[in-house]
Amino acid sequence: MSDRLRGPPLVLASASERRLALLAQVGLKPDESLPAEIDETPLRGETPPHLAVRLARQKALAVAAARPQAFVLAADTVVALGRRVLGKPADEGGARAMLALLSGRAHRVFTGVAVIEPRGRLGMRLSRSRVVLRRLCAADLAALIDCGQWRGVAGGYRIQGLAGAHVAAIAGSYSGVVGLPLYETVNLLQGMGWRPNG
Repeated sequence: MSDRLRGPPLVLASASERRLALLAQVGLKPDESLPAEIDETPLRGETPPHLAVRLARQKALAVAAARPQAFVLAADTVVALGRRVLGKPADEGGARAMLALLSGRAHRVFTGVAVIEPRGRLGMRLSRSRVVLRRLCAADLAALIDCGQWRGVAGGYRIQGLAGAHVAAIAGSYSGVVGLPLYETVNLLQGMGWRPNG
């Protein structure tokens, strides 16, 4: 197909391999991955769902400024216990403390999704899920720390990894907990006018 017939490119405002894998699962391959450098610190009094939506929007806006002729897709996942946001642990001690806090309890996972189309119109969606981890014994905690899958992820665990064996229940979007709710994402892209090239 000639370049003249191609539609606007799709840019993912992330370098996340898990988000790329989720998109590939439904046959979507971004033309480019461009991570957004933003401050992810929660604002004073900000609720977890508002934080997820705000950060997704800010990521989309940051990348759209660099790629104004593209459809820009951004997402942000927030893990929360009540109103307490559990971010990405800085070290093993932080990861162990988060997992101990989540052990035997239900928590919420919010993933905000934002799409900006080439004319600057912005669309947003929010995925809400409830996850219950069974009570973790000392050996469980040690295995989850030793595997290293806590690095770089909110809440200190990857549901698609070793922690999946300890998920007693989930209500909502599994892909949203992984990092990109596919139903919301595909419907948002289509609603904003994006069509795959090729």
